[in-house]
Amino acid sequence: MSVSELYSQYTRVWIPDPDEVWCSAELTKDYKEGDQSLQLRLEDETIREYPIDAQSNQLPFLRNPDILVGENDLTALSYLHEPAVLHNLKVRFLESNHIYTYCGIVLVAINPYEQLPIYGQDVIYAYSGQNMGDMDPHIFAVAEEAYKQMARDEKNQSIIVSGESGAGKTVSAKYAMRYFATVGGSASDTNIEEKVLASSPIMEAIGNAKTTRNDNSSRFGKYIQIGFDKRYHIIGANMRTYLLEKSRVVFQADDERNYHIFYQLCAAASLPEFKELALTCAEDFFYASQGGDTSIEGVDDAEDFEKTRQAFTLLGVRESHQISIFKIIASILHLGNVEIQAERDGDSCSVSPQDEHLNNFCRLLGVEHSQMEHWLCHRKLVTTSETYVKTMSLQQVVNARNALAKHIYAQLFGWIVEHVNKALHTTLKQHSFIGVLDIYGFETFEVNSFEQFCINYANEKLQQQFNSHVFKLEQEEYMKEQIPWTLIDFYDNQPCIDLIEAKLGILDLLDEECKVPKGTDQNWAQKLYDRHSSSQHFQKPRMSNTAFIVVHFADKVEYLSDGFLEKNRDTVYEEQINILKASKFPLVADLFHDDKDSAPVSTTSTKGSSAKINIRSARPHLKASNKEHKKTVGHQFRTSLHLLMETLNATTPHYVRCIKPNDEKLPFRFDPKRAVQQLRACGVLETIRISAAGYPSRWAYHDFFNRYRVLIKKRELANADKKAICRSVLENLIKDPDKFQFGRTKIFFRAGQVAYLEKLRADKFRAATIMIQKTVRGWLQKVKYRRLKGATLTLQRCCRGYLARRLAEHLRRTRAAVVLQKQCRMRMARLAYQRVLAAAVVIQAFTRGMFVRQIYQQVLREHKATIIQKHVRGWTARRHFQRLRGAAIVIQCAFRRLQARQELKALKIEARSAEHLKRLNVGMENKVVQLQRKIDDQNKEFRTLSEQLSAVTSTHTMEVERLKKELAHYQQTHGGDSGPGLQEEVESLRTKLQRAHSERKILEDAHTRENSELRKRVADLEQENALLKDEKEQLNRQILCQLKDEFAQNSVKEHLLVKKELEEERSRYQNLVKEYSRLEQRYDNLRDEMTIIKQTPGHRRNPSNQSSLESDSNYPSISTSEVGDTEDALPQVEEIGLEKAAMDMTVFLKLQKRVRELEQERRKLQAQLEKREQQDSRNVQVEQPKNGLDLDQDADLAYNRLKRQELESENKKLKNDLNELRKAVADQATQNNSTHSSPDSYGLLLDQLKLASEELEVRKEEVLILRTQIVSADQRRLAGKSTEPNINARTSWPNSEKHVDQEDAIEAYHGVCQTNSKTEDWGYLNEDGELGLAYQGLKQTARLLEAQLQAQSRTHEEEVERLRAQVEGLQEELDRQQQTFSQTLLLSPEAQVEFGVQQEMSRLTAENLDLKELVEKLEKNEKKLKKQLKIHMKKVQDLEATQTLAQSERRRHELNRQVTVQRKEKDFQGMLEYHKEDEALLIRSLVTELKPQTLVGTVPCLPAYILYMCIRHADYVNDDLKVHSLLTSTINSIKKVLKKHNDNFEMTSFWLSNTCRLLHCLKQYSGDEGFMTQNTAKQNEHCLKNFDLTEYRQVLSDLSIQIYQQLIKIAEGALQPMIVSAMLENESIQGLSGMKPTGYRKRSSSMVDGDNAYCLEAIIRQMNSFHTVMCDQGLDPEIILQVFKQLFYMVTAVTLNNLLLRKDVCSWSTGMQLRYNISQLEEWLRGRNLHKSGAVQTMEPLIQAAQLLQLKKKTPEDAEAICSLCTSLSTQQIVKILNLYTPLNEFEERVTVGFIRTIQAQLQERSDPQQLLLDYKHMFPVVFPFNPSSLTMDTIHIPACLNLEFLSEV
Repeated sequence: MSVSELYSQYTRVWIPDPDEVWCSAELTKDYKEGDQSLQLRLEDETIREYPIDAQSNQLPFLRNPDILVGENDLTALSYLHEPAVLHNLKVRFLESNHIYTYCGIVLVAINPYEQLPIYGQDVIYAYSGQNMGDMDPHIFAVAEEAYKQMARDEKNQSIIVSGESGAGKTVSAKYAMRYFATVGGSASDTNIEEKVLASSPIMEAIGNAKTTRNDNSSRFGKYIQIGFDKRYHIIGANMRTYLLEKSRVVFQADDERNYHIFYQLCAAASLPEFKELALTCAEDFFYASQGGDTSIEGVDDAEDFEKTRQAFTLLGVRESHQISIFKIIASILHLGNVEIQAERDGDSCSVSPQDEHLNNFCRLLGVEHSQMEHWLCHRKLVTTSETYVKTMSLQQVVNARNALAKHIYAQLFGWIVEHVNKALHTTLKQHSFIGVLDIYGFETFEVNSFEQFCINYANEKLQQQFNSHVFKLEQEEYMKEQIPWTLIDFYDNQPCIDLIEAKLGILDLLDEECKVPKGTDQNWAQKLYDRHSSSQHFQKPRMSNTAFIVVHFADKVEYLSDGFLEKNRDTVYEEQINILKASKFPLVADLFHDDKDSAPVSTTSTKGSSAKINIRSARPHLKASNKEHKKTVGHQFRTSLHLLMETLNATTPHYVRCIKPNDEKLPFRFDPKRAVQQLRACGVLETIRISAAGYPSRWAYHDFFNRYRVLIKKRELANADKKAICRSVLENLIKDPDKFQFGRTKIFFRAGQVAYLEKLRADKFRAATIMIQKTVRGWLQKVKYRRLKGATLTLQRCCRGYLARRLAEHLRRTRAAVVLQKQCRMRMARLAYQRVLAAAVVIQAFTRGMFVRQIYQQVLREHKATIIQKHVRGWTARRHFQRLRGAAIVIQCAFRRLQARQELKALKIEARSAEHLKRLNVGMENKVVQLQRKIDDQNKEFRTLSEQLSAVTSTHTMEVERLKKELAHYQQTHGGDSGPGLQEEVESLRTKLQRAHSERKILEDAHTRENSELRKRVADLEQENALLKDEKEQLNRQILCQLKDEFAQNSVKEHLLVKKELEEERSRYQNLVKEYSRLEQRYDNLRDEMTIIKQTPGHRRNPSNQSSLESDSNYPSISTSEVGDTEDALPQVEEIGLEKAAMDMTVFLKLQKRVRELEQERRKLQAQLEKREQQDSRNVQVEQPKNGLDLDQDADLAYNRLKRQELESENKKLKNDLNELRKAVADQATQNNSTHSSPDSYGLLLDQLKLASEELEVRKEEVLILRTQIVSADQRRLAGKSTEPNINARTSWPNSEKHVDQEDAIEAYHGVCQTNSKTEDWGYLNEDGELGLAYQGLKQTARLLEAQLQAQSRTHEEEVERLRAQVEGLQEELDRQQQTFSQTLLLSPEAQVEFGVQQEMSRLTAENLDLKELVEKLEKNEKKLKKQLKIHMKKVQDLEATQTLAQSERRRHELNRQVTVQRKEKDFQGMLEYHKEDEALLIRSLVTELKPQTLVGTVPCLPAYILYMCIRHADYVNDDLKVHSLLTSTINSIKKVLKKHNDNFEMTSFWLSNTCRLLHCLKQYSGDEGFMTQNTAKQNEHCLKNFDLTEYRQVLSDLSIQIYQQLIKIAEGALQPMIVSAMLENESIQGLSGMKPTGYRKRSSSMVDGDNAYCLEAIIRQMNSFHTVMCDQGLDPEIILQVFKQLFYMVTAVTLNNLLLRKDVCSWSTGMQLRYNISQLEEWLRGRNLHKSGAVQTMEPLIQAAQLLQLKKKTPEDAEAICSLCTSLSTQQIVKILNLYTPLNEFEERVTVGFIRTIQAQLQERSDPQQLLLDYKHMFPVVFPFNPSSLTMDTIHIPACLNLEFLSEV
């Protein structure tokens, strides 16, 4: 596109402006090559001629289309230049109030000077996990990008925040650190993230001050490294500081302040603990009052000081150290007020000994008053032979005092930074870090000194790193996309850096001059002139010999050399330092010990000088070379800057450039001059220039296809390859191939090409729009015409008939009138005509004569003037022509020659430049404006015609109505003429009747008149009385109604208030349960980690058959075992409330003690582990004896197993015998009741039974021994077959005269078993093996005794070890107390007292805690015993009642013979019985290993029913331990299953339904009448009889809440990745949305070709899956409704939050798609019968946001409609959406600032919350309504797939 096409009429351009820097203008005339100027029209309609430089031929910058203005990324602009960048920033800042904008890799942040609600926790969570291009620009987006790259690339990151003072650097860095502290919070309880944030108030107090540009300006640079572990949690931090402005301590300019800490301390001087500081208001101190006003508007120094103290405390700075710090700061203020008096000679001065401030200074620092008084006014000179003390002049003393104050503050600053770093230090290994650099920006003032030189030097280094990084990224982008790479020239400031830091550079010469004894600033400046005068970056001012100019990358800066040497040396006299070293306060002395690098001392000071004045003539010890000791400030700064650059170069940088919009600190005021100055200085424009030099506009292929598919022909769309389509389209649209390049994934465009494509797209849309409008308007007019034509014909027919009839009548009347009028008018007209004719003839005669004379005179004068003009003009024209022709010939010759040369030169330059090609193919922008105006005219014409049509329609309607009325009236008048005769007769009769009555009335009137008057008077009185009564009754009714209304309103309000409080309490309680489950999970994780630490490769766990489920009980109120202190936390919190529980120190101390106990237990286990390892190592050395011991152990085990079996069998046998004996005794007692022999016979039987039992025990012991030997022999035989063939020698019976074969022994064993099973006669044995077996029995007995002895010895050893551990613990306690005592002796008496009090408080607290624990345990035991006592009492009463009943029955029915009692078979009563040892198997089969798929097709919630039937049987047999064990095991097993399947929705839903069903069963069958209303008689029989499980119901309710929360978490985790893509990005309505150009920051949806994108059908499918699973598993319908209400709220919150934080989706088309998606979700809810869940109400804010995007936004009526519609959106949300609203096409209009202000004014009365975003993590409190089951327990069938054969039905 040629230049003339680009610069055509109506094209908008940017021209320089002295006030606004750049102003917009419009071409009023086409530009043609060779024109010397452009004809422009400014925005204020003024016409201006813009000259074009003939040499450069530089045309003004083109303006971007309006659709590109306000973009998030400046690189998305088609024309990239300074005015476009400035205008985009201005529009975003002023109109949309957006302070953040991307510029490639740089985030530009403009200080709004106003608190904005965009930094809350909700915004942090909204940006967490998002890609940088998905959300609007924000400091959180940069922080998230750094955090994500650290985790993804395993590389350290840096965020470089720069800008001039007042631009908002400190705040930006603070918000970045807050983001890291929130997102990467520490995994432990160290609260390191809080400490990182707590360092900010401290550093602001001691390092920030008020300047003329900023109320909170950082006067030092800092680099904070935030360390992360492998899981990317914060584990620590470290801070490095640079170049503290120490001169501010002693000097402040006008309207500036010293550091904040001085004023904070003065504001808190009235506190009791600060009385000794002797401080008053800040105006009384010289160091704090030089700037004038000591206060800052809106800042409370006392409040800030309290925050500073809290931050010190949080970082672990003790109170004593804090007091010492404040003493040092106060001493500096007192030092500044010390009055120095000059002596008469002028060379000396003194300080009054009674000086109050000097006394306070010495007292606060703990130094000797006399020495400080002396050395403030004297100095020591050291020569090679002697040491002299010399007085100083007044100016020297003041300088020395100021230097001392600066040095003290600098040392204190360094000490505080060091201790902050110690508090933030961690012992854990740092895996990676993110650094935040908050450093001063480029500075230039009227007077620039050493500080500005160092600051600008640092910015030069940072700018060099920035340029190289931008260039590197640009190069990587081209290489990644395989685009031909051409070198781009960018500004390299290495020569300027070399001028400063190279050898013999400015800093080197400065250090060299500092070493010269009599070096001066003037000499140093002269050396600079001599050395660097030839450098292009160094200049000498014309009017000064003490200043120099450095040409920095941003601007030229003139530095005044005065003070450079003194500031670089930073001299402090060593005598004063030595006095401070001898301070009696440890902190003050520590500040100045080993002080080598931080403060170089005077060249005349000695290292060995002491606090006393000691003048010696002897030769002192000369110090070694103190070159290192005297490192200058410049050298230190250069070294630290090099370290910083090395750190930054080793990390991935992220840049934040802060811009100060105005110098007046006014909110949302934009000064273009200041903004451009900072943009040039911070490198933003350099980034734009580098980007514009290549291909600045970049589009992904599918984004380009979606945006410009309207330009694609239909036959090209048949191709499935989008890349090929894009190639063919671009080749057809842009003829110059250099204007674009095709990469692997993107298309690259030159500057201006996107604007050209947008123009083509707009033209295409405009043509289509016109065609659609033409067709639609034609159809509408045809329909309207037909409708009007039909109505018109009907009206015409009626009207014409009426008019014809009326015309006929009118003609008849008119004809007669015309005849009369004709004659009269003829007569009158004739007379009038005659009079007028006569008068007219006279007037015409006189008038015509006058006119003729005037015309003659005029013609005569004109003829004479013509003759004179002819001669004069001829002479003048000839003279002028001759003069102009001569001059024109000369000028033309010279001008044509000059123009030819210029054109030749311009053509040569143009032929060689790339701009020639750029001007060839740039679009014709003027047609856009023309067509836009044409559309506007057509719109106006359409509106005019519409108004005319409406007016005609209304007029026509009124006319029709009028005609209808006349027609009706006409019909009435003509219809009444039917009977005129009858009417006349009636009238005559009426007149006669009236005459007859009139006479009578005359007589009656006189009589009734008086009567009526009286009655009227009475009636008036009665009416007045009635009115008064009615008014009274009405007032009474109103009073009663008001009372009733007030009562009703109060009751409704109270009901709502109670309901709200209930909801809040429920929500608070469920949050508490959630927190408890989180803590429980964390405790389990820590326990697992401890278990892993304890286990080692050689360790073997001891066998145990005890179930581990018992140990996991977390409910102390129902546990019969002793419960730990940590498990009591939840009931305490429930009793006293969350707020009080958080402040309860008892719980905190309990947790501390519990931690100590766990630590002791860990140490004990570690010691046992080490002991076990030592034993294992010893056992390895003796392997052979170990084999023998293993055999013995096997024998022991076999013996124990056999013994247990025999005991069980004998126990059953004895029980049977005892029952038979009891029956026999009872029978005998009944038969011989009268005799007294029954007790004797009963005792005899018992004696016989006892003897038989003893004999049986002896026989059983013998047989057990024999069995053991046989089993051991069998095991040896089997082992021998597998290992050695000659094992017979070892398995033979030892010490036996007769050899017993092994086979015989085994046969004897089997024979014993058979004999036992048949006859149970233990004497039937094989005699051959009897002696051997007997010997083995004796040997086994000996082994048993040996084992018992070993067990006793082991017990004794363990007791000794325990006592030894106690002794060691006591020894450690003694050592600690001795160490504490020794430390106490070193402290001052006050500190000793304080320390003693603290120790005593700790001891008393520990004792109090122990006593509380003891009391709690006793109370628990008391409750437990009371409960057991009640149970036993109940059992005793039942037993007594049973015995009484049996005795009465026995008396009543005496049996005379023995009766056999037969068991009657009973029906199944809905109970399941199991043995105690089968409980683990029951839990494993029913909970742990159960899968929901196993129970498909069975009764829903079958495990809950089975568990209840087991509980019911335990209740039936009155076994409380069994009930407790089963319920506790079930609850813990469910927790373990859910923990294992914490991401399985089906499993979680399954156990939620079963837990709720078990809870319902416990309620339904509890016996409580409130839960039994719907039970049948059969169900009432299944109620629990003995136990009240109310506490377990509460536990199950809590467990249900936890499972519900886990279910919601799983569902939200599955839905959340789909929401944004499906609701906002996916095209539900195809072809509706069009993507706008994007910049460097691409959206994640643009990174791939839609492969990972989700559509609305994906969400609906997922919802269907959730609903199907919950319904199939029998979850209560009420809970299902609550689940979907919560999920739809989350969908609404995530979608609305993204809408509020993304500018690219706030458009009309997005609103339409959002409305469609919401309607689909509502339809799904109705189809699933879930519309009553309240899910639609939760989506109301999203519905209103979609409507807001589609509403008209122009007039005040539109504003009222928006305010009345958007009731669920807050004011901030409405304004935010209106600010973000972005037209996707040029046909749409932006929302004006005035309209947004109107909205804000109308919404002022709303009391909306200040929160901008919705809390998508908010969870509605769940309610589990009671839902009884209709099933009875005896109808439930247990399927065989559950493997529950061990359960028996009862």
